[in-house]
Amino acid sequence: MEFKHVSVLLNETVDHLITKTNGIYVDGTLGGGGHSHEICSRLTGEGRLIGIDQDANAIEAASKRLKPYADRVTIIRSNYREMKQQLLAIGIEKVDGIMLDLGVSSHQLDDSSRGFTYKEETAFLDMRMDQRQEMTAKDILRDYSEMELFRMIRDYGEDKFAKNIAKHIVAARAKKPIETTGELNEIIRAAIPAKVRAAGGHPAKRTYQALRVELNRELEVLKDSLDEMIEMLNPGGRLCIITFQSLEDRIVKINFKNNENPCTCPSNFPVCVCGKVSKGKVVTKKPILPSEEEIEMNKRSKSAKLRVFERS
Repeated sequence: MEFKHVSVLLNETVDHLITKTNGIYVDGTLGGGGHSHEICSRLTGEGRLIGIDQDANAIEAASKRLKPYADRVTIIRSNYREMKQQLLAIGIEKVDGIMLDLGVSSHQLDDSSRGFTYKEETAFLDMRMDQRQEMTAKDILRDYSEMELFRMIRDYGEDKFAKNIAKHIVAARAKKPIETTGELNEIIRAAIPAKVRAAGGHPAKRTYQALRVELNRELEVLKDSLDEMIEMLNPGGRLCIITFQSLEDRIVKINFKNNENPCTCPSNFPVCVCGKVSKGKVVTKKPILPSEEEIEMNKRSKSAKLRVFERS
């Protein structure tokens, strides 16, 4: 299947990312190479791009798309949490900009074999971002206790029916393994009141998000990586992050704020004594959102938010 993905907030991201056209930039979620292609088109001289992604299909697609810029591009198959180690391995300690486009690509959603979408009824429940990983969403549904499933759906799906969904999953799997998206969809439908199903969107949307986030440790990876990425920036370098759901956006917002003002002294102290020094400034006091025109062209961009931090 051809790798297709429409890059969200493309110009807004690249405009904020590139502060010097001969700098070194990292796309930590390379995908199909849409943002990276735009970055490369603006680089000059010694300008360089390192693209990182854990999805083999993305690596293949991006390699083809970025072929015209092969002299300034290095592509690495890895998770962005390994960014520092991967860059050190090729002799790079500091960079001038890093970007992340979080969430699931259009290709991953549209490829039914990946099991990411509730819109496909016959796909196996996979949901691995990195297919070298052994555990799948099917394994979570089989092995997690009712309490673990409840916690996952409540915390990562923010679904108010999490307890009932977990209960229905455990009851259903006692009869037969839950292996396909259609089977899971039916279980979730039965766990949510008919009146709510009629009024809201697809009842399985939040559970699928929770499964994907849990399986791929998405929030944990994000939390653990932000400080290190900021440390990797040269003075004036920028970290640009596009999020698609409130949990991710909250993590980025709080982290950027804490790196701008890390002081932990009580507000009544006349001077700072904790010794914590600001790492830079938040460029986007409010997140940058897609235009109405972009949302009209790409419905999946509707929930996107771009936040930018600049290293001092």
